Amino acid sequence: MPADYRAVEFPPVDLEIDRRPDGTIVMTPREPLDVRDASVPAGLARQARLQPDKVHLAARPARGEPWVTASFAEVKARADALTRFLLDKGVDPARPLVIVSGNSIDHAVVRYGAMGAGVPVCPVSANYALLGAAGGFERLRHVMDMVNPGFVFAETAAYAPAVDATAPADAVVLSRAPDAFRAPATDLADVLSAPAGDDIEDRIAALDPDAPAAYMLTSGSTGKPKAVIHTQRMITSNLYQGWQVLGRAAGWDDVLLEWLPWSHVSGAFSSMAAAIFGGTFYIDNGKPLPGLFDETIENLREVPLTYFTNVPAGYAMLTEALEKDEALRKTFFEKLRLMLYGGAGLPQPVYDRLQAIAEAETGNRVFMTTGYGATETTSGCMSIYFHSEKVGIGLPMPGLQVKLVPLDETRFELRMKGPMVTPGYLGRPDLESQIRDEDGFYKIGDTARFHDPADPNQGLAFAGRLAEEFKLDTGTFVSGGELRAELVRVGAPLITDLVLCGENRSYLSALIWPNAGALAAEAGLPEMPPADLVRDPRALAAIEARLAAHNAACSGSSERIRRFALLSDPPNAERHEVSDKGTINQEAARRHRAADVERLYADAPGAGVVEIAR
Repeated sequence: MPADYRAVEFPPVDLEIDRRPDGTIVMTPREPLDVRDASVPAGLARQARLQPDKVHLAARPARGEPWVTASFAEVKARADALTRFLLDKGVDPARPLVIVSGNSIDHAVVRYGAMGAGVPVCPVSANYALLGAAGGFERLRHVMDMVNPGFVFAETAAYAPAVDATAPADAVVLSRAPDAFRAPATDLADVLSAPAGDDIEDRIAALDPDAPAAYMLTSGSTGKPKAVIHTQRMITSNLYQGWQVLGRAAGWDDVLLEWLPWSHVSGAFSSMAAAIFGGTFYIDNGKPLPGLFDETIENLREVPLTYFTNVPAGYAMLTEALEKDEALRKTFFEKLRLMLYGGAGLPQPVYDRLQAIAEAETGNRVFMTTGYGATETTSGCMSIYFHSEKVGIGLPMPGLQVKLVPLDETRFELRMKGPMVTPGYLGRPDLESQIRDEDGFYKIGDTARFHDPADPNQGLAFAGRLAEEFKLDTGTFVSGGELRAELVRVGAPLITDLVLCGENRSYLSALIWPNAGALAAEAGLPEMPPADLVRDPRALAAIEARLAAHNAACSGSSERIRRFALLSDPPNAERHEVSDKGTINQEAARRHRAADVERLYADAPGAGVVEIAR
């Protein structure tokens, strides 16, 4: 018998289920959404009054250096000083503030200060500026042209070439390194140390909750992301719905440590949750990538948490570290109540190993949940906030209605309505008819099925993205997103991720990114360069065995993989193959790896291509 979970209290699941004659189902939580702050700056102000000396933000200037901290009162004072600066410059809500920075204390201060002045913020991925020189900073240039910022925050000199090349000539640039820029920039240190005046609280209280507070960028499959409008009402609604079902239980008012970029909605959500619920947020500069996750491990040895969130790849790396590191295990599980993953499905072997470690260390398992949503829903708006052993996307949280439109006997298209759903995209009113149905529900583009159709309270399982569905040349329909997730699951821990191929072809195939360490161990191989590993017959045989087992359990060509090849080079962020949170853009990867795709479909299998025995 599995051990009990550590005590964690969730509200009862209480849904109104409307079953319509055409098979459509509408799910509405009966618990009302209880929003206590009209804006994020108002929530920050409240915490600064209640606990001014509590540390709100902590960051390391460099790996191994001591934490630099800022209290709620300090963050509030600096944010108010920036608000004052912007107001004195003359605020035009149509001219946002673009943030070109990684996660940092200054980044948070600039965000809150701009929001307090009624200036929308548009945080961009640091990679847009740091990796885009060869392409003329194409993505950053697109963002600058799209939002036309009146202000740009570029934290360090590293961002100067990109900002000089792309920012509007009349934009006011703020930086900690003002002399690095071609045109004169304003020293952020001078701005943040200036007095704010006595009228800032009145300005914050007068903010229009339905005015844009942020423009959050979509991943942009073509390299040209759209800017999703986030209002203050959207943001606080989303934060409070999460607080009602997960935050109280998880301890968002205690200590958080996270690496997810604030240019992405998941990362932005967590940092703002700490601001309005009174938590201490440790900024983790580690990443769930080889060579970069060690910094996360070092931080986790020092900082006990009640709540931890990461992507599946991060959990895989964490599990390996926990199995080897007694000190890490002790600190990590000392206070931990809840874990959350997102971005992709968590492989069962990773989950099982992680829970085995937790049970050995504490005598209990630790409940693991997931969040589901999109940039257009502010962040996660569905979750598993009930005790369940099933992997899925959960149920709607308070304030969200979910419409399920039937596609076939078991699958439904997901649509959503609520105050956390965007009013649209900046400058793109033409998309309104495409993104909302006749009842005003946002069409998120995903499909789902019930774990138990007779008992909706058991939650929904993800069944693939509509955009990843395609047909073979026989007309056979393929649920690409669902199949890709299943292949990653059955291949764990040997398979990190993959690109599914087969549209308008006669069979399915896959380009696979292996977990080099796990694959070498499984195949009994010594450490070797990735280019050699992906061609080694023993490594290929280990992957083939997993896929052959998958094929044996499948009933038709819509699920069976005939050929595969392993990739030695990682997904390329510059080519938009991977998002900042690590999800693979299937279409972009297939386009940029067309030669690899053709290897899979050559009459005779190309070099490194394996035809799976049938």
